This record gives sequence, structure tokens and C-alpha cells, in this order.
Amino acid sequence: MSEHIWLQITSGRGPAECQLAVAKLAGVLEKEARKAGLACEVLDVVEGRERGTALSALLSLDGEGARAFAGRSRGSVLWICPSPVRPGHKRKNWFVGVEMLTPPDSNAAELRLADVVFEAMRASGPGGQHVNKTESAVRATHRPSGLVATAREERSQAMNKKLALARLAVMQAEGAEVAKADAERDRWAHHDALERGRPVRIFEGPSFREKR
Repeated sequence: MSEHIWLQITSGRGPAECQLAVAKLAGVLEKEARKAGLACEVLDVVEGRERGTALSALLSLDGEGARAFAGRSRGSVLWICPSPVRPGHKRKNWFVGVEMLTPPDSNAAELRLADVVFEAMRASGPGGQHVNKTESAVRATHRPSGLVATAREERSQAMNKKLALARLAVMQAEGAEVAKADAERDRWAHHDALERGRPVRIFEGPSFREKR
């Protein structure tokens, strides 16, 4: 049975090394998906400040087994490598997050754009550090059900809008009644948790080879 999902790779609040890992991982997953017989399209890439880096990447996967394929990389991914950006830097462990999302168009029958109200808001974060000062965060409210989803981790409002809509589709599909009051998902906190958790995949060195 053919499946259609989105796979988001994000550096969260991570430095340039994490952003480089996002770009490398996106390339790896794209190759692996095609090798697995899946159609893979890069929908969006938010570029980082350093050349060849990405704050986030959004991939579209189509085909039989797409969900199972994405599930193998879902969670925290670790790259072990001396910093190629800051020579001599002591840190060698760089984490990125991978999230699987349901594309909003796959739930078009239940979720109509005309029923969704989008609101721009300022992103916020602990301690006032690494906070996006512009109104790029987005709150999406599904008026018929009262479901609310928020996306704030990206610096692009357009990307946050896509993510918020995708999260609404997931809530709608799963019948998340508990989310009616406020289903905001704070990915900043999620990224902090990722660094403390166990990675699902580990890559090593400048060549970004997977540790077996």
C-alpha cells in the first residue's frame, strides 16, 4: 500500500555543526529512500549562515513502506566529528532531530484550509537566547474542532505554517481530544531532550559514515 509522509530534519537551537549535519543527513536519507524504491522530494530547505549548512530540511516520501522507512530515523541522530567549522573546538558530538509528519493534503477531506485560521506570533525561548525576534512563529487553529497547533522552530514563517498545518492534520486524524485546549508543541524543549536521549542513528567523521 502506497504511503505519503513528510520527514522534517531540524538543527533546533544547535550551532553551525548541527546545521551541517542536517544538510548531510538530508542527502543520506534522500539516497536511502530512492534505494528503497521510494519517491523522495526535497520540499524545502532553510539555509544556515555557513555555506553548505541547513537549519532544517523537509522531505516528502511516497511509496510502499514510507512510514516504516522514516521510522528508522525518527528521533535523535548523532554525528561524531571534530568541528569542521571551528578547528580546535572541544565538542565532537552534534545532534539533530528527525520528525515524521502527515502531509496536510492527505487529510484534505477532514481538514480544509478554509477552516484554518493562522496567526503570526513572536517566538520565545528560555533565557532569551537564540530567540527569533521576528514574528515567524505560527499558530494554526481549526475552527470546527478547536484544535490548535503551533510551529516555532523554524526561522521561516512559510515553513512554520506548513509544519503547523501538518500537525493539525495529525491531530485531526488521531482524534486528539486532549489537544483541544492547547496543542502547542514546543520543539525547543524537544531538541534539548534529544541531546539527553539515546540517538537512533550515529554517523562519524567528515565523510558522515554510519556507525555499525
